[in-house]
Amino acid sequence: MHERRFRKRTLFLVAYLIFALLPIYWMVNMSFKTNQEILSAFTLWPAEFTWDNYRTIFTDPSWYSGYINSLIYVGINTVISLTVALPAAYAFSRYRFLGDKHVFFWLLTNRMTPPAVFLLPFFQLYTTLGLMDTHIAVAMAHLLFNVPLAVWILEGFMSGIPREIDETAYIDGYSFPRFFFTIFLPLIKAGVGVAAFFCFMFSWVELLLARTLTSVNAKPIVATMTRTVSASGMDWATLAAAGVLTIVPGAIVIWFVRHYIAKGFAMGRV
Repeated sequence: MHERRFRKRTLFLVAYLIFALLPIYWMVNMSFKTNQEILSAFTLWPAEFTWDNYRTIFTDPSWYSGYINSLIYVGINTVISLTVALPAAYAFSRYRFLGDKHVFFWLLTNRMTPPAVFLLPFFQLYTTLGLMDTHIAVAMAHLLFNVPLAVWILEGFMSGIPREIDETAYIDGYSFPRFFFTIFLPLIKAGVGVAAFFCFMFSWVELLLARTLTSVNAKPIVATMTRTVSASGMDWATLAAAGVLTIVPGAIVIWFVRHYIAKGFAMGRV
């Protein structure tokens, strides 16, 4: 009986992995083909293997600058989000004040709101301030969604740390900054890793705000990938290569924080 259940579970997992990895494999497969082969025949591997699609991305400024722009504003957003969320989450986890639960709920409602709702206000504000088509513009816009998420994740990790640690540190003469950075922060490094991961991923894949608030100087790769149509049609091969390269940063981040994400799931905060 146990052996039959094990076989069924194994078959289910194998089928799930095939279903999940098939789109990624097909995109990688397309990235090494020519457009003619992609449109003319159905092949499981390239008949004429080529690196031209990747060469185009690494040599064409309109492509590789998109990756650089994305990495810049995603990095800015992740750092600012954690810097703002850490003290806010500490306050929610350690102190009780009038309306604290309502404020916490209000933060989460911002995360639930579609980005399109804030598109026009951001556009008018940045046009007035001269921030259109800048990296800081997209980074600041994404704070509206990433800070509430980071506060919610970090508050859960911080609430799991006994308050006696804070009291003991104060009795031993620790100042708050020294206590927070030398004692408390290492205890919640898993939460910081999880929050950084989700902030990074949201900013990396978000399209609507990033595309609307930029045009040339700060145009991200997600916006560049939507503008691959020319007089000759859609450049499927280059688009597939760009998609493969777009997955790489996220995969690298997941590799470094995979243990923290697993801990977040175990604590019920992810």
